[in-house]
This record gives sequence, C-alpha cells and structure tokens, in this order.
Amino acid sequence: MNAAPQEITSLVGREVYSNNGVFVGEIEDVRLDLDARSVTGLALAELNHELFAGRVDGNTGVIVPYRWVRAVGDVVLINDVIERLDTGSEEDEEVEIGQSA
Repeated sequence: MNAAPQEITSLVGREVYSNNGVFVGEIEDVRLDLDARSVTGLALAELNHELFAGRVDGNTGVIVPYRWVRAVGDVVLINDVIERLDTGSEEDEEVEIGQSA
C-alpha cells in the first residue's frame, strides 16, 4: 500500500469534508514545519458558512491541524471534530481563524 509521493501543492484546491460527509471548505494553502519536513495544517477558504456561522466572516479562513486528516484522495477527509465547534470543547481552540490572502 505504498503510494507514490505527491507534491504538497497538489493539496491546494481540494475540497475538505468531515468523515461524516459535511463540507468544511477548500484548501487554499498548507502550513509546513520546515525542520520536521512535514505538513502541520491546512489553510481553508470557501468555508461552509453554516459550519462556521458566528466565528468567521466572508474574508476569513481557518487553519485546521493536519493531524485531523483521516484520508487524502480526490477530496480530503478530516475528523468530525470540526462539526462540534459550537460545543466549547478544548479542541475547538486548535482551529485558527485568520484573514484569507
């Protein structure tokens, strides 16, 4: 099950869904740890407005931790923790909200 390595830029433009099938957003950029040579986060834009209501406006994106990624294919699947943003759990603080470029 060794897949051929892909360029990081191939992630840009892919849609992101929770593992429950809820659209989260579209990858606009990636956050890298250059020392570890790894992806640490996905910067999302074109967000699901219902999912992020009251947290972001139209010019804002979010960065989700890459450890939430469950699968990468034609789309990216992440843990359903993103759907629980309104519960006030500690994991909510890991989603970074910022201005889109």
